[in-house]
Amino acid sequence: MASKDTQISMSVVRRLPRYYRFLYDLKENGVVRISSRELAERMGLTASQIRQDLNCFGEFGQQGYGYLVEQLYEELYHILGMDRLTPAIILGAGNLGHALINHMNFAGKGVRLDGIFDDAPTLIGKTIHDITVQSTDALETFCTNHSPKLAILCIPKEAAPRLVERLVACGVKAFWNFSHYDIAMHHQDVLVENVHLGDSLMALSYLINQEK
Repeated sequence: MASKDTQISMSVVRRLPRYYRFLYDLKENGVVRISSRELAERMGLTASQIRQDLNCFGEFGQQGYGYLVEQLYEELYHILGMDRLTPAIILGAGNLGHALINHMNFAGKGVRLDGIFDDAPTLIGKTIHDITVQSTDALETFCTNHSPKLAILCIPKEAAPRLVERLVACGVKAFWNFSHYDIAMHHQDVLVENVHLGDSLMALSYLINQEK
């Protein structure tokens, strides 16, 4: 893979997992080669957009020949870090955290879940997918021993500031944030991916109402 030193925009980065999923489906269906035009038609994009996106990471296709599906899939596998499992912890083992642990294939997304933490006495000590829920009092000791790089926040907004401060002090550099707390406003040196499920639903509600 020929890498480039230019900064990759987040809009391109966010399209990579979608390319990865489409290529997986193509590979599973026995498709060996596909042109940017054919891939664009399947994904609802333009061929030039696909070529521009992929060119950010190297030269993968040939004009007049297209992309080798399995080869491009493997390249994206490495680019997305699927072969380097990122050690992670979850804070919050309530309904949302429990659902993520039970239904999210973390390893298939490049993440290794090492620890689960909560403050509720009714949850501490329970085992979810072979991981015992620990008290947040044990965060510092756990981080010293396991060095997680990613924290998944499934906690109330009001609980987030104190816990984020502790995690940043422990060396956690990335957050998958369901808490609605604006981490980036207070910690500019960490990576944050905010997940606002309600915002997505409201946007869909708007689009539905435009159809009336």
